[in-house]
Amino acid sequence: MKIAAIIPVKTFSRAKSRLNIPLPKKIVLCKIMFEEIIKTIMESQMVNKIIVVSKNSDIISNGMKDVIHLHDKYENGVNNAIAIADEYVSKNRFDASVVFPQDIPLIKPIDVKFLLKFNNSRLVFVVPSKRFDGTNALVRMPTNLMKTHYDEDSYKIHLRIGRKYATNTSLVLIKRMMFDIDNCEDLKLLLKQNEKPDICKMIRGIACT
Repeated sequence: MKIAAIIPVKTFSRAKSRLNIPLPKKIVLCKIMFEEIIKTIMESQMVNKIIVVSKNSDIISNGMKDVIHLHDKYENGVNNAIAIADEYVSKNRFDASVVFPQDIPLIKPIDVKFLLKFNNSRLVFVVPSKRFDGTNALVRMPTNLMKTHYDEDSYKIHLRIGRKYATNTSLVLIKRMMFDIDNCEDLKLLLKQNEKPDICKMIRGIACT
């Protein structure tokens, strides 16, 4: 089984418009969360390649093994970024793909393993955001089964379209994977949990006032 993880990454300085913190702190937070999702996916040992789609050509560090960067020249939304990755995974004959956002810092390798342990040849798995207004993970097998529909009440649309093409289409509830950072309330909640003390320590000085 050949699986690709796709992470669309908006330029850090333009990301998280609802997060009311100074721009330098926002950039640091985005970098921490991005590096954490890469580290977690790598530690899960469940994917063959991590594909980062970003306008920033310097986003991949030397220590990120099995991570490639695809250039998103125009940065014209999440769906367009994923389409760039979809073309790559199709050409390189991946069996399945999973799309993750960069802002789910509580995710652990065991969560990735749980999501990607499947043996069906045609499926769609959708992990919603904690507010059930977005998609925090999307598994598609085969990789060209359906296009993505982020920023449109996406988890419901992904489920509805997935059911048209795959009888094995499921909503998967993984608490840590559902926890994303959109605003100051989310950031404060993150600092109250004890799932990842190291991450909390790194971002404590970034917390909203």
